[in-house]
Amino acid sequence: MSASVFVLHPVAEDDFEPMLALRTAAMRESLERVGRYTPERSRERLRAAFTPEHMQHLASPGGQRMGFVTVLPEGAGTLRLQHLYLHPDWQGSGIGAAVLASVQDRARREGAVLRVTALKHSNANRFYLRHGFVQTGDEDVDVHYEWRAGEAVE
Repeated sequence: MSASVFVLHPVAEDDFEPMLALRTAAMRESLERVGRYTPERSRERLRAAFTPEHMQHLASPGGQRMGFVTVLPEGAGTLRLQHLYLHPDWQGSGIGAAVLASVQDRARREGAVLRVTALKHSNANRFYLRHGFVQTGDEDVDVHYEWRAGEAVE
C-alpha cells in the first residue's frame, strides 16, 4: 500500500467508539508489555483526550478507517502530537511517516517545537527517533521527545 493512499477527515463526537477500537488495536500490545492495558483504562484515557476539533481520521480512499492523528497547541510555540495511531494492518506501510511529515511541516511553518510521548518498549520509540525526534526525558512508562525543525536530521 502506498503511503499517499489515505485521506484526512474531521472527527465528530459520535466517532468516539470507532476511534477507541482503533486505539485499542494499535496500542494494546504495547500497553500489555508495560502492564497498563485494561479496556476501562483505554476508554478513560481516550475520553480524557478526546478533542474532535484537533483530531483527524486517516481513511483509505474507499472510506476504511485506518487510524487517527491529534495535534494540540500546547502553549506559545509548541505543538503536541497527542495521538498518531494506525491499525496494525496499516503499520509499516509508510502512512505513519507521511502523516508525521505533514505534522512536522505544520510545526515548521508555525515555528513550533513538536512534542510527543511514547510508551517505553514500544516500536513508536524507534519511529520517532528515525524521524528526527530527540529524547528529552522519561518517567514511569513514558518516554518524552521533541522535534525542532532547525535541529532535526531528516
